[in-house]
Amino acid sequence: MNIIKYLKELLKDKTHNYSLREFVIALSMILIVVSWFAQILFNKSTPEFMFYSIVSLVAAGCFGYSIEKPKSSD
Repeated sequence: MNIIKYLKELLKDKTHNYSLREFVIALSMILIVVSWFAQILFNKSTPEFMFYSIVSLVAAGCFGYSIEKPKSSD
């Protein structure tokens, strides 16, 4: 039960609201891990351009999150 609570906390942003950006980053990271397992277990390789696009999406989301100005709570 604590794992579900932890995963829900990962999908919240700085203002403790659910955000689509966090969902997309989490989904992309899951895709990276799944493709890694598929390559190891089933000998299916992910094309490099797909891997780089997913990684760049995660990096862009993290970079955008780091430069985002916090909203004032009036």
